Amino acid sequence: MPEPLIYEHRLTVAEEHLDPLGHVNNLVYLEWVLDIAVAHWMHAAPEELRRDLLWVVRRHEDDYKASALLGEQLLLRTWIEQASRLTFQRRTQVIRAGDERVLVRALTTWCPIDVNSRKLRPVSDAVRRCFFAERSEAEAPDQAET
Repeated sequence: MPEPLIYEHRLTVAEEHLDPLGHVNNLVYLEWVLDIAVAHWMHAAPEELRRDLLWVVRRHEDDYKASALLGEQLLLRTWIEQASRLTFQRRTQVIRAGDERVLVRALTTWCPIDVNSRKLRPVSDAVRRCFFAERSEAEAPDQAET
């Protein structure tokens, strides 16, 4: 059975991420969820797929579990949980690196759009292969530092 390929990104909470209460603003978490999804696509998909497809959000859900504060190191982790004919369900977690506590869990439903026609395009096997591997082929998460 195919295993989802996990993509990870590390970051440090900066002043511009904070709200008036001194913790990361909920809209910033949403930006991070969207940004890591795009980064995963750019990392995993070959140029010809990236050139032909755009992704749009159909639905987005966040569960906020705890706050992140200035200077904390965070790990953003994302993977495709389910792929239907016209959608991908992507899971994302924001994890505090210090204690490995999950701060935010997100579920986003993405739809592929043909760049030229601007219409929904079925998820091809080539696209699926970018995000899933057979159990023996599953790679360690890719990590980036900012």
